[in-house]
Formats: sequence, structure tokens, C-alpha cells
Amino acid sequence: MNNLKYTIYIDGGSRGNPGPAGIGVVIKGPAEIKKYGEYIGEATNNEAEYQAVIFALKKLKQLIGKEKSKSEAEIEVHLDSELLANQLNGEYKIKEKRLQELFLEVWNLKQDFKSVGFKYIPREDNRGADRLVNQALDKELSKLDL
Repeated sequence: MNNLKYTIYIDGGSRGNPGPAGIGVVIKGPAEIKKYGEYIGEATNNEAEYQAVIFALKKLKQLIGKEKSKSEAEIEVHLDSELLANQLNGEYKIKEKRLQELFLEVWNLKQDFKSVGFKYIPREDNRGADRLVNQALDKELSKLDL
């Protein structure tokens, strides 16, 4: 069996904290690159970051199928939130109840893959996902300005 290696770049953000929030996801796999940007409603920056991870893992499982996910998919999630990276890697405790719930959802989704790691990267190395967040927010907020 061949291992399928994926690098996923995620970002989440809100305008106001909490405020209108969006996520950006770039999935780089063996054959192609997929990009997603979505408005997620009202959230804090940290909640949006978690929602981006959850969206990315669900989307990848949907794209490659349950069997391949479990047996072959090796994933490295790149994110520019040092706090989130440390929380997901078990180095920081999570005190906020809502973030604990989101962490548990990520933890459960991780079980659907052969391996999942989380790596902090500098903000300038995450421009693709950041751009998708801002595009999703700009698009949604422009509807409200009518």
C-alpha cells in the first residue's frame, strides 16, 4: 500500500473578536491542489481556526474516501496560530469550554486517518489560506452592505 501524503494549510479569522468569521483551506495532495474559503457566521478567531481544521479533515476524508483515509493518508496540517498548534499537539491546556468541544471534534476526526500532525508556520508562509479567509469574509460582508 502506498502512503498518500497531504499538506493542508488552514487559517481562520474574524472581523471583531467575536465577529463575522471565515475559514480558508488549501489541500495539497499527490495529484492536485484544492482550495476552499467559507463564511462560518459569528465566531472568535480561535474558534474559526479550529473550524478550519475540522472542515479540512472532513473535506479530505470526503475527497479520498474512508478506506484510503484510514489506511494510507498521512497529513500534516500547517497553521499560523502558535496557540492552536500547541493546543492540538497537547502542549497547552484548553481552558475555554467552546474550544474544548472543538478540540474533541478534531481529535475524533484524527482517528479517521493513518496519521495527522500539526505544524506551526510563520504567517507569511500561509498566505494562500489567509487570502481565502479574507475573500470569503469580503464576499459575505459585501452582501450585507446592499
